[in-house]
Amino acid sequence: MPLSNVSQPYAAITLGSNSFNMLVANTVGNKPTVIAKYKRKVRLAEGIGDDGILSEDVILRGLDCLSMFASMLKQHHIATENVAVFATATLRVISNADEFHRRALPILQHEIEVISGLREAELIYQGMVATTQGDGRRLVIDIGGASTEFIIGDGCNVLFKTSVPMGCVLFNQRFFTQYPLQHVDFTQAIEYVGTMLAEYREQLLTLGWQNVLGASGAVQSVVSVLQHRQCAEIITVDILNSFRDDILSQQDASLSGITGLTAEQAPTFAAGVAILIALFECLSIESLYLAGGALREGVLQLLADRIANA
Repeated sequence: MPLSNVSQPYAAITLGSNSFNMLVANTVGNKPTVIAKYKRKVRLAEGIGDDGILSEDVILRGLDCLSMFASMLKQHHIATENVAVFATATLRVISNADEFHRRALPILQHEIEVISGLREAELIYQGMVATTQGDGRRLVIDIGGASTEFIIGDGCNVLFKTSVPMGCVLFNQRFFTQYPLQHVDFTQAIEYVGTMLAEYREQLLTLGWQNVLGASGAVQSVVSVLQHRQCAEIITVDILNSFRDDILSQQDASLSGITGLTAEQAPTFAAGVAILIALFECLSIESLYLAGGALREGVLQLLADRIANA
C-alpha cells in the first residue's frame, strides 16, 4: 500500500473508573487500524472517600499508569495534537479532580477532557458500531467501575442513552466486602440495580431491541472464562447463575478455584456477575454477546475523523 494512504500514528487514551486504556492507531483506507494496545487496572473508584476526595495512593497509581502511557507515546513518535485523553465517572465526581489534572499535565503533556455520562454513552455506541458486525435495533450495556451506560440504537442512530451511577468497583465497596460471599450479598446487589434502573426500565422495554451487546470488562471477563472452558460465547442467565454458585463456593477474594478466571479479573468478577444477573432479570434479556469495541474505540474513531478533517 502506498505510504500516502497511511496516516501519522495517533492515540486514544481513556481514564475509566476501573481501567486506564490507550490505543495507538494509523488510518489505513479511511479506517483506524490499531497498532498497539496498553491497559492497566488502576481501579480509580476504589480511592473515593466518603468526603468525595480521591486518596493519595490511588492518585499515585493513576499517575504511574499515565507515566507508562507517556513513555509509549514517545516510543510511537505520536505528536501532541494527535492525542485525545478522555476521563469518565470517577474524575466526574471527585472533589479533588483539579489536583489530579494539575499533576497529570506535566506527565502526559496533554489536557484531560472529562466527559459527561451521556457523551460517554454516545462514544460507547460509536465504538460498538465501528467494530461489531450486525444490524437491527441493539441494546448496548457498558458496565464500568463507577457507572453503567445503556444505549439503544438502530444502525448509526442513537434512540436512547443514559448513564447510571453504579459499577463494579463501587459494588465491591458496598456489597462484596467480606469473603466467603453469601447469597444475601448478591440479593442486595441485584435489588439495588433494580432500584437504580427503575426510572429507565419502561422506556427501555418500550423501545425494545433485537440483540443485546455488552461492552465492558465485566462482560469480557465472563466471555474469557467461557472461552477458556471452550463453551459458546453467549451469556445467558443460566450461565450467570452458575457463575454465582461458583463464586459462593470460593473461600477468599482470589476466586482461585474458578477455572479460567485470571488474577486481574477476579477482584470485580462477583460484582460484574451480580449486575448482569440483575439486568437480565430487570430487562428480560435472553442472551447477551460481547461487543467488538466500546468507549476507547469510539474515542479512536472520533480522533481519526478529527485528524482526517484537519
